[in-house]
Amino acid sequence: MTYQEVNTMISGIAGTTIPYAYNEFPDGTDQAPPFICFMFDDPSDDLMADNGNYVSIRPLTIELYTDNKDFVLEGNIETALKGAGLAFTRSENYITGERMYQINYNPEVVING
Repeated sequence: MTYQEVNTMISGIAGTTIPYAYNEFPDGTDQAPPFICFMFDDPSDDLMADNGNYVSIRPLTIELYTDNKDFVLEGNIETALKGAGLAFTRSENYITGERMYQINYNPEVVING
């Protein structure tokens, strides 16, 4: 995948009704749930060969924030990840102070440019 293909995948999940941003939304643009943030995490997990980075592998985090459990939206994210051929782990937190759920998906993405 390319970085643009990852962005397109997230855009497809969000559709036209769910705001999404890389890492965070700009200051002063408070978002009402549901919304999605995604980012490539450190460290990379590149495969090395012949004294160089042979394959670029980037850990990706997709965070879904909702006021209420949204099994359909979670299923859409999982379907998109599986459709892209990405294995992932999933975790869930309830943020008491914000009264919202945070669902994290963590695939690793092989970057092709």
